[in-house]
Amino acid sequence: LNLRDHEDLIELPAGLQAYELLLGGTGLRRLPEDLRVQLRLDLTGCEHLEMLPAGLQVTALNLSRCTNLVALPEGLDVWSLDLTGCWAFQHWPERLCIRSGRLSLRGCTALQTLPQDLRRLSALNVRECPNLTRLPEGLVVTGWIDIAHSGLTTEDSLPDSLQRVQLRWGGVNIDRRVAFHPELLTVDEVLKERNAERRRVLLDRYGYSRLLLDARAEIRDTDQDPGGERQLFRLPLPGDEDLVAMSCHCPSTGRQYIIRVPPETPTCRHAAAWIAGFDNPDDYQPLVET
Repeated sequence: LNLRDHEDLIELPAGLQAYELLLGGTGLRRLPEDLRVQLRLDLTGCEHLEMLPAGLQVTALNLSRCTNLVALPEGLDVWSLDLTGCWAFQHWPERLCIRSGRLSLRGCTALQTLPQDLRRLSALNVRECPNLTRLPEGLVVTGWIDIAHSGLTTEDSLPDSLQRVQLRWGGVNIDRRVAFHPELLTVDEVLKERNAERRRVLLDRYGYSRLLLDARAEIRDTDQDPGGERQLFRLPLPGDEDLVAMSCHCPSTGRQYIIRVPPETPTCRHAAAWIAGFDNPDDYQPLVET
């Protein structure tokens, strides 16, 4: 049964049973207590969804971008679970069964823990979960764990059962040194990496600010804004487009930001306009910048 993108759909009838139920983009706030779905229940982008029925059993449950969902129901039983972009989610039920499938938590920024009785998964994505600082003891992941920009920043954040698991950073396989010891990376290692995806990861781990300084990047342009001096840097990357980035400071906090912009960007003014969503810098005329 495919009811995707029916925004005016706010409830389902009692007694509904389906092999596959696609409800993405609907206006549902809750589901019937007696709902039965055998294979796949897709609720992608149901921004108003607040509650799922207790004891829900389904093979694959997709709750990505259900931004109003705070907790999962008691007795939930699934093989795979996708909570990507559920930034309000933070409460696990006391009774939960995830049967060795994939668990995706990317962008669950409020989440601090995983269920302590979680034992086995085929893959785990905790990318962009900054408040998740440790995984449960005894957890086994047979495939990979994506830890990019999560709170898993040290080897101690992984239990002994995960010391040999394959790590990923933004979908790219990495080793422990790249994951947990970016201070050991060198400029030459970053610049001479021939694989574009791996170089992207090394750039991320090394840090743009540090790389531009250590590699003595060319200063293409300099000007002033309410935050102070802005600088536009250019660094050639062998076999790839130039790395061009603008350094600027927040007017209210003084914090420095290094923001990558298109390689053909000629000035800081062009860079600021592009960051704000304008192709023509003359169209970017803010009254106040904060």
